[in-house]
Amino acid sequence: MRTSHGDAGKESILLIADSESNADMLYATGLFVPDPFTYLKVDGKSLVMMSDLEIDRAREQSKVDEIVSLADYIERAQKNNAKTGSDLVNAISELLHEREVRSVLVPNQFPLGYADQLRGKGFKVQSKEDPFWDERPLKTDSEIAAISEVSRHTEDALRMAIGILSDARIKDGFLYGPEGLISSEYIRKKLHIYLLERDCTAQHTIVAGGIQACDPHNCGYGPLCPGEPIILDLFPKSNKTGYFADITRTVVKGPVVDSFRRMYDAVLEGQEMALSQVGAGIDGQEIHSRVEQVFDSRGYQTGTKNNRMQGFFHGTGHGFGLEIHEPPRISNVPQVLHAGHVVTVEPGLYYPEMRAGVRIEDDVVVTESGSINLTQLEKVFEV
Repeated sequence: MRTSHGDAGKESILLIADSESNADMLYATGLFVPDPFTYLKVDGKSLVMMSDLEIDRAREQSKVDEIVSLADYIERAQKNNAKTGSDLVNAISELLHEREVRSVLVPNQFPLGYADQLRGKGFKVQSKEDPFWDERPLKTDSEIAAISEVSRHTEDALRMAIGILSDARIKDGFLYGPEGLISSEYIRKKLHIYLLERDCTAQHTIVAGGIQACDPHNCGYGPLCPGEPIILDLFPKSNKTGYFADITRTVVKGPVVDSFRRMYDAVLEGQEMALSQVGAGIDGQEIHSRVEQVFDSRGYQTGTKNNRMQGFFHGTGHGFGLEIHEPPRISNVPQVLHAGHVVTVEPGLYYPEMRAGVRIEDDVVVTESGSINLTQLEKVFEV
C-alpha cells in the first residue's frame, strides 16, 4: 500500500508504541523499550524520537538511521505556542512539519487518541492491513538463527519435563516424584524455571492430562495420572532477541491402552504427511485438508457431541517469530506459503468421551524445495 504525502511526495510511516509488547516496533527498531516512543520513516530513512531516559541507550542499540530528542521537540512545540494535544503529539507534530510530512501510514492497532489529535492538527492518518511490515513474515537467516536458539532451550526443557514423568512412580492412581505428588502446576513451574535460567520467558504453558487435554488451550491443573495422555505445549520467548519457539509433545506414563496409541499414531501420521507437503507455493489449505483426510480415513470424525467439540477442530499450523501467532496460517482458509516463512505443524485429536487429547508440534522453515524442520526433539508416546 502506497500513499501520497503532499507536495514533498514522501512515503512516511509512523509508529507510537513500546517495543516490549509491540512486535512491529521491535522489528523496526531492534530495541527493547517498556514505554511508548515514536518511530518515523521518511524516504527510506528511519528515526526514533526518545526521552532523555532512553536516548543514549537508543544511540548504542537501535538499528535506525537517526535518533532525536523528545525533549527538544517538546520545547519547540512550547515555543510555537501549541495549544492543543499532548506533549508527545505536539512534539510529533513539530517533527512531521520539520520533515515536510503531511500524511502518515500507521498500523491497524495505532492508538485512536493519537490519530484523532494528529488529524486535528491537519495531518492525514491512514491505517494499513496486517502484516504492517510486508517483509516481516519472511524470516532472514539471522531471525531463523534466533528462533533455532530458543528452540534448543525449549527442547531441552521438554526433555527435562518428560524425564520427570518417565521417572515418576505410580501410587494410588497418581504420579509421584522425589518432591511428592506431580501436578500440572509442578511440571509447569519446572519448565518455567529451567527456561528463565537460560534467559527465556514462558507463559501459559500447557501441561494438560486426561479430560483437560481435550480443550487445546487449557493450561492444565491438578495431579497428573498414569495411563492418560499428557499434552506438553511450550512456547517461550527469548529475552535476548524477542523471538519465540513453539513445540508440543504428548506422552503417557504407564501402560498405554490401544485406543490411545491408535490416536497418537493417527496424529503422528497426519503430522508427517503435513511436514512432507510444506514448501514454497503450496496452499496451506491443501495441507490442512489432507490432514483432515488422514483422520477421516482412520475413523476420527470432527464435530459437536454432547455440546463439546471433538476430533480435529483447529488449524494445522501458524506462523510465528516476534509474536507467537503471525501470518501465515495452515488452516481451512486459503493462504500460500513462501520461502522464508517459519510455521508450526501441529495437528491434534481431542475426544472428551475418551478423556484424551493428542497433539504433536514441530517448527519448520519453508524453502523453495520444501522445508527444514527446526525441531530436533524426539517423539515418544509412552515414557
